Amino acid sequence: MRSVLIAAAVGLMISILLTPLAIRAFRRQGLGQEIRDDGPESHLSKKGTPTMGGTVIVGATVGGYLAAHLAFVGADNWGFSATGVLLLFLMVGMGTVGFLDDYLKIRYRRSLGLNKTAKLVGQLVIGVTFAVLAINFPSNGITPASTVVSYVRDIAPLALGPVAFVILAYLFIAGFSNAVNLTDGLDGLAAGASAMVLASYIVISFWQFTHDCANELIVGCYTVRDPLDVTLVAAAGMGACLGFLWWNTSPARIFMGDTGSLALGGLLSGLAIVTRTELLLVVLGGLFVAVTLSVIIQVAFFRATRRRVFRMAPLHHHFELAGWTENTVIVRFWLVTGMAVAFGLGLFYADWLSFVGL
Repeated sequence: MRSVLIAAAVGLMISILLTPLAIRAFRRQGLGQEIRDDGPESHLSKKGTPTMGGTVIVGATVGGYLAAHLAFVGADNWGFSATGVLLLFLMVGMGTVGFLDDYLKIRYRRSLGLNKTAKLVGQLVIGVTFAVLAINFPSNGITPASTVVSYVRDIAPLALGPVAFVILAYLFIAGFSNAVNLTDGLDGLAAGASAMVLASYIVISFWQFTHDCANELIVGCYTVRDPLDVTLVAAAGMGACLGFLWWNTSPARIFMGDTGSLALGGLLSGLAIVTRTELLLVVLGGLFVAVTLSVIIQVAFFRATRRRVFRMAPLHHHFELAGWTENTVIVRFWLVTGMAVAFGLGLFYADWLSFVGL
């Protein structure tokens, strides 16, 4: 348990202390955010706010994870695990794609960076590499990921072959990284929501660690690999988000940019895959799903009828144009995320209770 606290605390401290340094450095380099011309007028004042703050989130997550391991050098089971390293690879890789996108936005002074093809290719390379590696490196016959579709556990009838799993995993990773990216449109919204979902994965993975079939075959135990190391990654990520949120809340002094949103989306999807809770993430990350659906509905309906369902998509901009203040939208969307996380954890715990007969 001490290692989990160290991961979260170090991730928090690195993020909260380095973010103001990043703000000053990015200002000196002129790395300011470009704003969409068709967005809410209140956002035009944010033009020039330093972006690419996601580099701090990624760095703080990696730093928190490393610190948790270094604090217990020489202890039993000290070494880094394949699962933990793969999660960090996915986060850093998706963050790199986002960094290139952010850089091009700033370099060419436009609100769009990488074109759709280039971004999808980058996500394809990282997502497929993660998926392929995740069904290798067995320990006691268990690999970091399973080729079975999961909800709270693997759903046995929905077993996939390796190829089908890699395709589905890529779509899942790309979908959630883009979902967090779409949600990152208001000060602190994506960082706060991500911190709550990461907190839920601390609970889930630590519960799996204490009920791991590899340690003791008890009723309701979980067949997962390296659950404690997964907890360390989730804890470091949560701490990094909270530290960044200190500077990112309204009025934001820095934005995470695609660097942060794609990295966090990749991390969340990776956590779901390795904890065998892929479909549960749809509940835990219900806000991200709703925001993405609002864009899909808006585009599909407009193409079919030339009319709009929402005043503007993504969903948070619809409420802004309806008269809600930015802070009101943010806080209420955080509340929605909190309720989704509570409900998702309830579903996870209810599954365990069904095994123990309570």
